[in-house]
Amino acid sequence: MDIKAGIQAAIFLAILGVLLSAWMGVQAIQSARRLMYYQLRRKRILQGWRLLGTAIGLGIVALLLGRFGEPVAYSFYEPSPTITLSPTITLSPTITLSPTITFTPTITDTPSITDTPTITPTPFIPAAVEAFFSSAVTPDPAAIFSPLVFARGFNPRTYEPIEQGTVFQNPIDRLVVLYSYDGMKPGAQWSALWLREGELVYYETAPWNGGTGGYGFTEWQPSPDQWKPGNYEVQIFVGLEWKVVGRFIVEGEPATLTPTRPPSATPSETATRRIPPTATASATRMPTSTRAPTSTTTVSPLPSATRTPRPSDTPWPSATP
Repeated sequence: MDIKAGIQAAIFLAILGVLLSAWMGVQAIQSARRLMYYQLRRKRILQGWRLLGTAIGLGIVALLLGRFGEPVAYSFYEPSPTITLSPTITLSPTITLSPTITFTPTITDTPSITDTPTITPTPFIPAAVEAFFSSAVTPDPAAIFSPLVFARGFNPRTYEPIEQGTVFQNPIDRLVVLYSYDGMKPGAQWSALWLREGELVYYETAPWNGGTGGYGFTEWQPSPDQWKPGNYEVQIFVGLEWKVVGRFIVEGEPATLTPTRPPSATPSETATRRIPPTATASATRMPTSTRAPTSTTTVSPLPSATRTPRPSDTPWPSATP
C-alpha cells in the first residue's frame, strides 16, 4: 500500500466514524428525553453530546487528511522514483491493398404513402350524458382510481374477479369492471361509459353513494345478441374529469336469439246442440153434438166435480192446572 492509498483509507474511516458518532449521539439525546430520573437523563444527554463532539472532531480530521495528509507524509518519506517504461518499437505499416470495386447500392423503393399515427382523442362526457347530471357537489380533483380489471363475474364480499381477462369469447352474459378508489367525495357525480369501436353503447351516471376509499364495480348485462365482436373501452369520470380508461376485446359471433313460437289458440268449447223444447199438447177440441135422424136424445150433462170438504182442525187440549 502506498502513501496515497493509506491517506484515502484514513479519510474513509474518519467519514465513517463521523456518521456513526453523529447517529449514536442523536439516538442518545432522543432516548434521554424518555427517562424519568434526572441524573440518568443528564448522563445520557452528556453522552450524546460527547458523541456529537467526536463526530465533529472526526470530520475535522478527515478534512485535514484530505488537504494536508499527503504533503506531510511526503515530508517524512521521500517518494521513490517510478520506473518509466521505454517506448516499444513500432512496427512499420504494411502495404494496404487497394480497395476493390464496390457495388453501387440499389435504389430502395420509398413508400408513397407514409402512415402517420392517429391522434388519440382525450375522453370526454357526451352532452347527452351530461344532461342527466343531478349532483351539486364539487368533486375532489385529487380522487384517483386504480387500473380497471375485467371479468365475467366477481365475489361481492371480497371483490375477487371470476374469469378475469382482456379477451372474451362469445357467448357472453355480462361483464364486470372492478377497481379501487381513494379521495372520493360522497354526492359527487360519477359516470361510467362503455364504448365499442369508439361508439357509446351503454353508460351509467349518478351521485357517488360510496365511501371516500375502497372497492367498486360497474357492469353491463344486455341481451347476448348485443355483444358484437370488436374493441371495447370503459371510461370512468368524476364530474367532467376523466380518471381511468380500460380496454378489452370481444371475439366470436354473438348468440342469436331463437324466436319463440307464440302459443296456439285454445279451441273453444264445442257448441252443444240445443234440443228444441217438446211441443205442448194442443187443447183437445170438444165433440159437437150430432143431430139424431129420427128421435131426439137428451144429452145428460157432464158430472160436475164435487169439492170434498177439508176436515176442521182439532183443537189442542188445554193445560190442566
